Amino acid sequence: MTLVAEELQAAWQARWPEALGLWNRFVRLSEPRWCRSTEEAEHEGLNSSFAMIRLADHAVVIDLKGVIERGLEGFPLEVMAHEIGHHVYCPGDLSDQARMIARIRPGLPTLEHRAPLVANLYADLLINDRLQRSAELDMAGVYRTLGKGATTPLWTLYMRIYEILWGLERQSLAGGPISEAMEDDARLGARLVRVYARDWLRGAGSFAVLCLPYLLEDADEAALVLLGSWLDTEECGAGAELTGVIVVDPDEQQAPRHPSEDPNVSPGAARSTGAAHEPRSPSAPRYRDPQELADLYQALGATLEPREIAQRYYRERARPYLVRFPEIEGAPATEPYPEGLASWEIGDPGEQLDVLESLVRAPRLIPGLTTLQRLEGESPGPEPARVPLDLYVGIDCSGSMPDCARALSYPVLAGTIIALSALRAGGRVMACLSGEPGQAIATDGFVRSEKAVMELLTGHLGTGTTFGLHRLEAMLERRGRAPRPAHLLILSDADIFQGLESNPREAEGWRRGWAIARRALGEVRGGGTFVLNLPKGYGDKEVAEIRGMGFAVDTITAWEEVVAFAQAFSRRHFGQPARR
Repeated sequence: MTLVAEELQAAWQARWPEALGLWNRFVRLSEPRWCRSTEEAEHEGLNSSFAMIRLADHAVVIDLKGVIERGLEGFPLEVMAHEIGHHVYCPGDLSDQARMIARIRPGLPTLEHRAPLVANLYADLLINDRLQRSAELDMAGVYRTLGKGATTPLWTLYMRIYEILWGLERQSLAGGPISEAMEDDARLGARLVRVYARDWLRGAGSFAVLCLPYLLEDADEAALVLLGSWLDTEECGAGAELTGVIVVDPDEQQAPRHPSEDPNVSPGAARSTGAAHEPRSPSAPRYRDPQELADLYQALGATLEPREIAQRYYRERARPYLVRFPEIEGAPATEPYPEGLASWEIGDPGEQLDVLESLVRAPRLIPGLTTLQRLEGESPGPEPARVPLDLYVGIDCSGSMPDCARALSYPVLAGTIIALSALRAGGRVMACLSGEPGQAIATDGFVRSEKAVMELLTGHLGTGTTFGLHRLEAMLERRGRAPRPAHLLILSDADIFQGLESNPREAEGWRRGWAIARRALGEVRGGGTFVLNLPKGYGDKEVAEIRGMGFAVDTITAWEEVVAFAQAFSRRHFGQPARR
């Protein structure tokens, strides 16, 4: 088998440039990863099929042994040009693959997990129709070889669509019985492929609706094995980072409809039936939530943990709001100036040795005798030194707060916006999640690591009722006598009022927390802000008391408002450099 695989590789390798040219003579794509054994194929991530693509590294992978087992040795151009088509036409890139799956999932109620399969079938229809008609390849021959008389409902529908597209004799590819309803659906499917060939994303949802009843008939997993024999995009997103799909496209917000209800596909469909599907105004974009993004990652074959996906989600959601974090003017900057020469001896730093001046004094370098170093002083520069603020951000992660990996958490989004802005400006960040009484987690002091901050912010506790101000004590211990100022930012709700003089509920333990907060405000030297989600008109006495301690207090009536606060925070408090 190895020798046969080597011969097949040589034969197909020689025709790779020709396969590229079938799409465009300017197409450049690295040569396929040739797998001569099952072990090599599995190492590349190729399992159930004989060929696949990866969008992370723009690779084509071909299992030569699988090609031989399926009797496809005589279709080099058909197989390779098909794989190239996925890279240059449909889906082309990972974002469009994700958008296609996002449109397909609503069209498969109860079978959303089949979206990658349906997306693959749809993309293959588009690619194969172009190759069969324009490049005159024998794509029909490939399916005739793969099908071998299969009669499952979805496979029969799928093959009948090809027969109609290519003007082939009925049941020359489709092996199962073709009812009148299936014939109508096949004609609609063929029409859909042609209508949306140049705007294929718009047709993806309708294709899913068309396939749904046949998928339900093929509910037996064994019946779907054949459909997966050329499932070459199932794990195309493995190892890649998905960006640009947080915002839902306007036409994706429309519920997918059967092709018979689409006037573009079925001329007899009344335009009025499609009124509800007219594009909505783009003025109010809808964002996916973290769980939707996680579903897309899973459908793309990615193996990321939910928290990793959440970190990517909040980082991308925060990006449009990022601003430079405020800076404080420090002592005037200094500029070095020469003060003279002194002897350089063994033990002095090597970079201080002035070789040129030493050789001017004597032709030979003798440490301690002829070696010199230049002395430098400092003079005040014209501009003041800029000192970026550090940031402590504490977020209420009690039982009333959602798990940010499953649903959008506005406090976490706001914390991300401000924390990343601080890091961008050169500051250090300490983040803390707290649900008291209960648990708390925090970064290892003030850090410069975006990864460490995002891992912390996207955690979840779900304990207690509010943020525990006594957690600031650990921050003070870690911070010590830090030379740079820091700003304290706490995001919570009315439960934070516990322990105030105006609200002495459970006073002793909570009063200690407020005492620590007052001490922390004095020691960090960069100010402090509470952002509190309060019912309208509630907590005026408590807010006044907190302001009396020296804290700024911003109140909101819904967590959604905290995003605008996060964007305005730097402008309001630190828009102009302040003198230290």
